[in-house]
Amino acid sequence: MKKTWVYSGLLVSSLALVSCNSNDPRKVSLESEDDKTFYAMGYMLGGNLQRLSLSDKELSALHKGVAMAAKNEKSEVDMGKYQARIQEVFKARMDKVAETEKKAGSAFIEKFVKDENATKTESGLAYKVIKEGTGATPAADDVVEVHYHGTLTDGTVFDSSVERGKTISFPLNRVIKGWTEGLQTMKEGGKSKFVIPSDLAYGEAGAPPKIPGGATLIFEVELFKVTKAADANKAAAPKKK
Repeated sequence: MKKTWVYSGLLVSSLALVSCNSNDPRKVSLESEDDKTFYAMGYMLGGNLQRLSLSDKELSALHKGVAMAAKNEKSEVDMGKYQARIQEVFKARMDKVAETEKKAGSAFIEKFVKDENATKTESGLAYKVIKEGTGATPAADDVVEVHYHGTLTDGTVFDSSVERGKTISFPLNRVIKGWTEGLQTMKEGGKSKFVIPSDLAYGEAGAPPKIPGGATLIFEVELFKVTKAADANKAAAPKKK
């Protein structure tokens, strides 16, 4: 993720906090469809703010700055000085949150390995076989068809083909490293549980708003079909007329 996108997301998110009728945006009543639309926009984009672990006072300061700028009022601080600090503070906060997530994730993995007699690989991936498969094992460049259910360590679901009710197919070398490695321990017809550290997932940047920086991810994956890379390429090639 680019820093400029993250910063822009923060600013756009904060616009939803602005209210001309109240100093506390939580007290704003959502009466019109436009009110509700902007609230929904703010709620969706505000996920970026979660990564900063802002206090109520810091959120109020953010709200005040946006409100004053929106009303074309003079800034109460030296903008030249504090513009230079924004990226520094933003990065420091995200690094702190990511480090906390990584430590908690490491402890979760160790507990998973111990309590469920799971396997931990040299890379840090932990996995447990739920159901042994009997078919082919994929190579890193093969195409796999799977069902999956992905959660954070607190049980929050961030993505699930199971809930959508439709399997998904993709080349195994075009997904996160934890998947590329993990699926190669499986056979067609099998089902496994993966606990993937952030280094093998989305790293310190995460995938906001659903996946925080440094997050350890849990997937239950069922492997239905393996298509060898050569066969997949043949099927994708245009037919001669």
